[in-house]
Amino acid sequence: MDTLPFNALPFFLNTDEGERFCLYHEPEPGVQPRGTILYVPPFAEELNKSRRMVMLQARAYAQAGFGVLQIDLYGCGDSSGDIGKAHGEIWLTDLEHAWRWLDQRNLGPRHLWGLRLGGLLALHFAKRVNPASLILWQPALSGRAHLNQFARMQSAARLFSTGPSVEQNTEIGGYLMSPSLSKAIHELDAAKLTPDCPVQWLELNTRIQDAAEDYATAAGISHPALQPASALLITRWRDAGATVHTWSLHGDPFWSSAEIGIVPDLLAATAQAMESA
Repeated sequence: MDTLPFNALPFFLNTDEGERFCLYHEPEPGVQPRGTILYVPPFAEELNKSRRMVMLQARAYAQAGFGVLQIDLYGCGDSSGDIGKAHGEIWLTDLEHAWRWLDQRNLGPRHLWGLRLGGLLALHFAKRVNPASLILWQPALSGRAHLNQFARMQSAARLFSTGPSVEQNTEIGGYLMSPSLSKAIHELDAAKLTPDCPVQWLELNTRIQDAAEDYATAAGISHPALQPASALLITRWRDAGATVHTWSLHGDPFWSSAEIGIVPDLLAATAQAMESA
């Protein structure tokens, strides 16, 4: 594991339900502060697999003048609590504590950045706090579908095939989830969370190129098309008045790869996205 950069502060944030492990990246010394960013992490092993990429991006944001706060939610990572006792509201409360902590830094506008399930949770939390913008890395579009994906990985999709009415703790991705938490995640739906602030949507596309992408490549256009489900959702958001800027890139899903992966193109595109915003 990399040693922490000199401007990264690890600490535990006190809440009503114990302590949450946090890592705060100060804006680079000598750089004009431009605001702060709260990172909302993905779920289960995706949190651990993505730490390297998130650290690199947080450092890049800090070098650009942003203070970045990473938080492990209740029962996750190095935070206190039992994931089997977690529920949706406690995670939102964790984010509220972190949001207020960033407000005390007085560095300017506050933004939300989420990965996978964290992106979907950030969309939900944004309705409470009205951030300056949302940065979404490969956001889950549906909590139900996302949990079913985890379930299929362990050949247990039947546990969620009947919807959120789960009556006992259920193991998903190696984590024993409470019925209230699985229900809360099931109810998250990006189609019902049209954002009120500008969105930077960045996703990796590992599909085999279709004819349209082959033509684009031949024409010198290096970026693949958005995934169909993403494109449909974003069209609906835009029709409802949302401002969404999109970047689709070829790259491996570092949050689920066997080895710790890095996607330099995603880091570069994210920097470009924030500058454009």
